Amino acid sequence: MLPLAFKVAGQPVLVLGAGVIGTRKAQQLLHEGAVVDLISEEFLAPLPEGLRTVQQRRYQPGDLAGYRLVISAVNNRATNEQIVAEADERGIWLNVVDVPELCTFYFMALHTQGDVTVSVTTRGAAPALAQMVRDDVARALPTHLGWVAETLRTERAAVHERGESSEDVDWRPRIRALLDEPGPLST
Repeated sequence: MLPLAFKVAGQPVLVLGAGVIGTRKAQQLLHEGAVVDLISEEFLAPLPEGLRTVQQRRYQPGDLAGYRLVISAVNNRATNEQIVAEADERGIWLNVVDVPELCTFYFMALHTQGDVTVSVTTRGAAPALAQMVRDDVARALPTHLGWVAETLRTERAAVHERGESSEDVDWRPRIRALLDEPGPLST
C-alpha cells in the first residue's frame, strides 16, 4: 500500500449505493469538490446536496464509463464482482465498502486543520481502529497547524519570487518557531 492524496476537485466520481455509508462517501467527495453521480436501487439515507445526477436503478455494465474513481456501497457480492471486473477493465480506482479484498484503494480516517491533513489507515482491516488512532493523534497535535501551513506557504512563495529554491532552505527551525507560537486559533 502506498498512501496517496488524490485531487478529486472537478473529477467525475460514481457512487453506487445510497445507504448510510454510500451517502457518507458521496458527502466526503462533494466536500472535496468532486463531481459526484449516484446510482442506487434504494435510498436508505438522506442524500447530500450537490450531487450531479441521481438515478434510482441497479448497476448495469457500462455504468463506470467516464469515471476516474468509483465507490461501490452495494451490499451484493455478485454485483460487486461485476463492478470490480468493469473497473479493472477500464483502469478505474475502486473502493468496495466493507470488502477490502475487492478494493484498489481505501478511504483513510482523516483529521484536517487548514491545509494539514493527517491520515490513518489499517489497509481496510479495522476502520474503527483507524478512527480511534486518528482521534488520539488529533488530540496530541497543536491547534494551529493550519495557520502554520498557511504562513509557510507565504514564506515559501517569497523564496520562489526571489528566484531561489525552497529545497535549499532548512525549514525545520522556522517550523519549530511557528509551532512554539500560540497561533491565532489557540485558546
